[in-house]
Amino acid sequence: MAEAALKSWRPLADRVRPRTLAEFVGQARLLASGKPLREAIAARALHSMILWGPPGTGKTTLARLMAAASDAEFIPLSAVQAGIKDIRESVARARQVAAAGHPTVLFLDEVHRFNKAQQDSFLPHVEDGTLVFIGATTENPSFEIIGALLSRARVYVLKPLEPADLRMLLERALADPDRGLGAAGLSIEAEALDLLAEAGDGDARRALGMLELAAGLAAAAVTRVISVAQAREVALGGRRRFDKGGEQFYDQISALHKSVRGSDPDAALYWFARMIDGGCDPHYIARRLLRMASEDIGLADPRALQLALDAWQAYERLGSPEGELAIAEAVVYMAIAAKSNALYKGLGAAQADVERYGSLEVPMTLRNAPTRLMKELGHGAGYRYAHDEPDAFAAGERYLPDGLGDRRYYEPVARGLELRIGEALARLRERNQDARNKK
Repeated sequence: MAEAALKSWRPLADRVRPRTLAEFVGQARLLASGKPLREAIAARALHSMILWGPPGTGKTTLARLMAAASDAEFIPLSAVQAGIKDIRESVARARQVAAAGHPTVLFLDEVHRFNKAQQDSFLPHVEDGTLVFIGATTENPSFEIIGALLSRARVYVLKPLEPADLRMLLERALADPDRGLGAAGLSIEAEALDLLAEAGDGDARRALGMLELAAGLAAAAVTRVISVAQAREVALGGRRRFDKGGEQFYDQISALHKSVRGSDPDAALYWFARMIDGGCDPHYIARRLLRMASEDIGLADPRALQLALDAWQAYERLGSPEGELAIAEAVVYMAIAAKSNALYKGLGAAQADVERYGSLEVPMTLRNAPTRLMKELGHGAGYRYAHDEPDAFAAGERYLPDGLGDRRYYEPVARGLELRIGEALARLRERNQDARNKK
């Protein structure tokens, strides 16, 4: 019996899947007493929905429990394998079930993998009530689910499970003699339990999978106790949540950028380490640092741009992991550097004027005059060569198109080098104004 408990072909995570809502662990913000979803399930008020959350947070289990609570037919499909033909067959099955007085829940896992046409195929059947549609996705529905389907389905966000939730699941699986590991007669050290719960990283399926592996190691030991060493062995090599090009990727690079902008080197290093740990290409981070140097630091500290370029070049020469330290150096430097978005705002304002005013003529004094004809037409006439003027500054000269007047795109902030730039620019602008007033 003990050997059978350890050698079942079904994964432990599937065997101990909750059968009732009372057994469901986590997601209290959705399922606590009095919450709308909990009340809807209790009232058998089925409705179409999208369950959005990371792997192992209970999306499939919750869909099954909702269908069971309403005595509904449950048709599970995976967008990885299913197609229009499967949807048609599901609709036909739903109509048969409806004739017997029961609703049908069509559950589509990985719904974001369906294209627009495939997602469209659900609409008439959801609209007329033939199907109650429940889609599960790890991707942001705003980008992956068509608007027509979103308008017919409520989105519920599931969060990663807390370590306390995972400990509860692991203890339950270890003690359950029928579906879990209870018949194997194993126990676990408290520290090992904590280690597996933390290593699960909010994913129940991952945590239970590691417990099953550790149980196999402990079963061969004399003590039949899952030790810290065994738990650490099965937990090694696990990656934290990260999806290249997906929602978590963009959330984490956003957190890194905003930590640098917010002058928090510790948070910036943390998010950098998280992205590297998750498998992000360091070249991507190096490119993003160049953007940060121009957008958030600019001329308040021009060295930031050069340091970002140097860090990227160092990484290209050294590779991982040695080159990652050079990128980390640039991350920290930018976090503590003086900040200015004056350049970013100035370029944006100039681009807005280009869009608004179109192709304004270049003033005649600024035009190129390489030929005799162009000179006769007045190109370059009256141009004042700045280097021939006092302090190499042609006071009062205008360089913008006539239709723009005096624009102020670049306004330095009073931080870092831009403090001195601003003072110098103010003096030049004052000289310009004085010269123009004398005309």
